[in-house]
Amino acid sequence: MLFDVTRGALAGVFGEDRIATLPAAAFPPSAANSEGARLLRTVGVPTGTLWLREPDEDTGLLPLVQEVVHVEDFEDVSQGAGAWPVIGWLLNAHLALDPDSGKVYAFDADEGTARGLHTDVSALVQVTVRFQRLLEEFAFSGDDGDEEADFERLEREVERIRQETSRVDPLPFQDDETVWAVVGDEIAAGQRFTGDSLGARSLYG
Repeated sequence: MLFDVTRGALAGVFGEDRIATLPAAAFPPSAANSEGARLLRTVGVPTGTLWLREPDEDTGLLPLVQEVVHVEDFEDVSQGAGAWPVIGWLLNAHLALDPDSGKVYAFDADEGTARGLHTDVSALVQVTVRFQRLLEEFAFSGDDGDEEADFERLEREVERIRQETSRVDPLPFQDDETVWAVVGDEIAAGQRFTGDSLGARSLYG
């Protein structure tokens, strides 16, 4: 694992009721015993910024890439990618786990792109945790005169997450077009703060 992520650490920040996991039986046999599946089963991710995919009600299985997108429409996609399980959704991209390499890929059907988003699932959990925590803990001053300084402070926090992540896993923020880069830009612009967060209350009253 690139990052040391544990269930206890997540529960200490978000509480058990804010952590989503995937059941072991939801993964196809090719992925069930992978490290990524284990993390998604035992550690999970906080809800809010990223959403894990719900297994099918009838089969109890996660959908495969070939069931949610036309794999042949994507250039440079790995052979066998159609059989990867779709584990989540971020912005307009399906997130899929390659059980062989452990990487997480983002499939954007609108753009016809399939890009490596994380070197492993621990990095996916880490970035999700850090952005979700920023959204819940960042507070604006509430003073109109300090608004510019507040946004500069927020932008610095987003940039810190980008840089500290990139030193370990370069994929999430390898350029300005990745889904995480877009999420970071939205947060820095004051978006994505929910109504019950410190940021939203101090920004919108």
